[in-house]
Amino acid sequence: MMNILLSLKESVKRLATALCVIVCVLGVSAAHAQEKKSFKVAWSIYSGWMPWAYATDKGIIKKWADKYDIEIEVVQMNDYIESINQFTAGEFDACAMTNMDALTIPAAFGVDTTGLILGDYSNGNDGIVLKNGDSMADIKGRNVNLVELSVSHYFLARALDMNGMSERDVTVINTSDADAVSSYMTDDVTAVAVWNPQLGIILDSAEDATEVFTSKQIPGEIIDMMAAKTEVLEANPAFGKALVGAWFETLSLMQGDSAEAIAARTYMAEQAGTDLAGYEAQLADTMLFYTPEDAYKFASSKEIMSFMDMVREFSFDKGLLGEGSPSPDVVGMEFADGSVLGDKSNIQLRFDASYVKMAVDGEL
Repeated sequence: MMNILLSLKESVKRLATALCVIVCVLGVSAAHAQEKKSFKVAWSIYSGWMPWAYATDKGIIKKWADKYDIEIEVVQMNDYIESINQFTAGEFDACAMTNMDALTIPAAFGVDTTGLILGDYSNGNDGIVLKNGDSMADIKGRNVNLVELSVSHYFLARALDMNGMSERDVTVINTSDADAVSSYMTDDVTAVAVWNPQLGIILDSAEDATEVFTSKQIPGEIIDMMAAKTEVLEANPAFGKALVGAWFETLSLMQGDSAEAIAARTYMAEQAGTDLAGYEAQLADTMLFYTPEDAYKFASSKEIMSFMDMVREFSFDKGLLGEGSPSPDVVGMEFADGSVLGDKSNIQLRFDASYVKMAVDGEL
């Protein structure tokens, strides 16, 4: 997801700074969003985000936007990182992203960001695969191909640590997600850290491919969410309500074995470039919170703070919190219970369960 991530992030930082200068010159405060009627949302292909395709194309987004007398344009982006870059630069009001990317891209660059819907966590969608090996111990001394500085890099670091090793025991080889499958098929590549659908393709296609570590072993750490600009939500709560309402209506109708549910999942599968069986296999590796109650329980859990503590330590170690950052505390993060991790005077990432709680209470 993050090919040449540091240079991309630096470009975004310069662009965001330039935009702020332009806004201030025009006499509009960049610190306070205005009430408005139209909004833009970005998302990219991933099993846990496919409901956004269905909700958009089948009129569910429009239904909820109409309820609050607003307009919501939902845009599918082919490039995941570019969607976050554009969110950071001000092109979108909300964007689907992981918890780590929310911290290291918009939040690290001073864009106050709120995790509006924590929709799922990877529960097998990420894996480490070896040739000629059947355990994590066999990775020692190898080159490991992955998207450097991405969630896959964090995933590898966690796997090594849990098995008594560190990155000093391997050599990371930066490889784009687009090249993950083809590179594994070469003789030179003997270890990869990848996510679905590339993970599934490798395991199904390569004769010598053994998955030795999976995100099922670090449940809850790789979170997929719909993030929104905090200032936009504060000025326009109807926007948050509409997104949450549309999301849970879609998840409700895609569950089960009814004709409507199967048709919905089939549509999502087609939009994801696979068939129903392929998509359901991906869903099996996704801990998708189908009900507001389950989503609220996860979003308000104290575990998220410990997850984010590990993520920020990794991000700081890799220089992803900004050049010259003195410590992992540089970016403050606020959680659903009001607890803060990091600099309380510089809170740039928030996990807000209040909108999902409205869905739980039937108040949308």
